[in-house]
Amino acid sequence: MRIVPAVDIRGGLCVNLVQGDYDQETVFSENPVDQARIWYEQCNSIIHIVDLDGAKEGRCCIENELKAMADAGIPFEVGGGIRNMETVSLLSELGADRIILGTAAHQDPDFLKSAAQAFPGKIVVGIDARDGKVSLSGWLEDTETDAGAFAIQVEAFGACRIIYTDINSDGMMQGPNMQGTYELAGAVEIPITASGGVSSLDDIRELKKLESLGVDEVIIGRALYLDTFTVAEAVEATA
Repeated sequence: MRIVPAVDIRGGLCVNLVQGDYDQETVFSENPVDQARIWYEQCNSIIHIVDLDGAKEGRCCIENELKAMADAGIPFEVGGGIRNMETVSLLSELGADRIILGTAAHQDPDFLKSAAQAFPGKIVVGIDARDGKVSLSGWLEDTETDAGAFAIQVEAFGACRIIYTDINSDGMMQGPNMQGTYELAGAVEIPITASGGVSSLDDIRELKKLESLGVDEVIIGRALYLDTFTVAEAVEATA
């Protein structure tokens, strides 16, 4: 299992939200690129980048930061506000190893299919769920779509991976939604990145038990920023 540090960017700053609430924001670094470099040097793994402004505005708002990361040799995946092929192409040109579709994958399945065909092995779908139902638009819009059913659909449409985030757990430092992660991983064959709520090394060890189901990565944000444990300790917990 790989440790994937998160760098959420809003207004040019590295921040963290609680349950996706833009009014519950903590700024952890004034330079997201430097923060991404620090995490990469410690874990030698892909960095999870979220364009929080883009998630609201429906366009890429962090071109300069992404270019700087690519120039620094930092591998990254990026999501937030990706609504069309033009943005997918831009992000690929900027050096993204993976491109995460969320709202657009739900609202426009044909776009997901086209993107997956044009950029094979690069298109990831982020499934953000609240009480088992998919949420959209930076977690501001709830739907009645079952997360597991949606996972099956996006796999059929060509997604190479799913990032599953339980919104109720995210930023709460109370542990991940193990049952929700287990159920979603069991529904599909493509790999799963778990996200949301990791607050201890024991949480990582518990998620590792799902590795046989394809849960091979875990995104960690707030716990690292609060020095709850180090990246090295997190990596060791996956051994």
